[in-house]
Amino acid sequence: MDALQTDIRAEFEPALIAKRRNQRAPVSLDAKLGRGGLDRTLCRITDLSRDGARISSYSALRKDSMIWLTLPGIGAVAATVRWADDFHAGCQFHEPLADYQYDILVEVGRA
Repeated sequence: MDALQTDIRAEFEPALIAKRRNQRAPVSLDAKLGRGGLDRTLCRITDLSRDGARISSYSALRKDSMIWLTLPGIGAVAATVRWADDFHAGCQFHEPLADYQYDILVEVGRA
């Protein structure tokens, strides 16, 4: 090789696409969001799985904070915020929804 040529070699592996544990469903559900105490506000659930939800809210949420979501027909469910930006957040439920609860919410949220 002369001084102007460079030998560049690399090894690669195909990326594995991470699969979610449970199916996600696009929904539109009004819910209440609480952070303990009397601090409650309305939010909209826009994506739902048995393990969690994506919500839209005008209230600022912080990653790793604990919240309570009052789901229609289900009641209060504890969740931890896994990511958040200006108006959206992804939450992981402390206990997964039962199959029948998930099915009801998806049916109502798609209507």
